[in-house]
Amino acid sequence: MANKTAPDSTRRSEKSRRAIYDAALALVGEVGYQKTTIEGIAARAGVGKQTIYRWWSSKADVLLEAFLDLSAQAAQAAARPEVLGEQAQYEIPDTGDLEADLKAVLRATVDELLDPRFEVPSRALAAEGVVNRQLGTEFVAKLLEPQLQLYVKRLRAAQEQGAVRPDIDPRIALELFVSPLAQRWLQHTGPISYDYTDALVEYALYGLAPR
Repeated sequence: MANKTAPDSTRRSEKSRRAIYDAALALVGEVGYQKTTIEGIAARAGVGKQTIYRWWSSKADVLLEAFLDLSAQAAQAAARPEVLGEQAQYEIPDTGDLEADLKAVLRATVDELLDPRFEVPSRALAAEGVVNRQLGTEFVAKLLEPQLQLYVKRLRAAQEQGAVRPDIDPRIALELFVSPLAQRWLQHTGPISYDYTDALVEYALYGLAPR
């Protein structure tokens, strides 16, 4: 009797993990964080609850990891280096032209923010993070702050190159162009576009006084 080929457990596990990611992101976008459950994620992914609990301890852990994975995929697809997640590490490019580098990064960010695959779950998680302190803290620590630190690193390099004043705090400075974009996107205070983010970079780098 011929021997049967043993199933590839690694491939099967990755397929299940991907299905769980997709299910979690779809559900949180459709019903919100509060109504998203491990049971619902498992049913939608076609796996047992025990499979999820074997890899994650809570739905927050599932969603945050799924979101990190989504961001990493978007970065790779766009050859975009400013997303930092557990799956991959990237750097903001340093071409020697800080203005051009920041504009390129923020243009890629606009593309991501306008992508429904990213926008819907991102809004759901951001909204819940405002009222759910634990989730908000994890969201910042695991996703946002690592990304912001890449801007800090790029601005420090610019300081060393003489392109940014040495007395500037990079962690504060980055908020001049990152925070307005986030606010406009979250609160719908205006459209986001390449022209908008280009202007943010120019205002941040050159100020409001006449040149």
